[in-house]
Amino acid sequence: MSKLSKAKDFKKSKSGTYLSIATTAFGAVGVAKRFKKARAESDTLVLIDAAVSAAAIVTGLAILYRELKRLGDDDVLLG
Repeated sequence: MSKLSKAKDFKKSKSGTYLSIATTAFGAVGVAKRFKKARAESDTLVLIDAAVSAAAIVTGLAILYRELKRLGDDDVLLG
């Protein structure tokens, strides 16, 4: 397997999945800030937007976790 092929499959690897989990979780920081600001300003629309974004982050993390469990020992970068 060539190096270029391995690089293309990085997203399907354990390392790539961990990186995706980290970047998705990092997005939670911005959502938390929006929640705090919306509550301070009593802005219902921004609060709803932040809640929908938080639900998307939780769903994304759950999907990535499931993918990580499916990878198991079939990591494309190791084989």
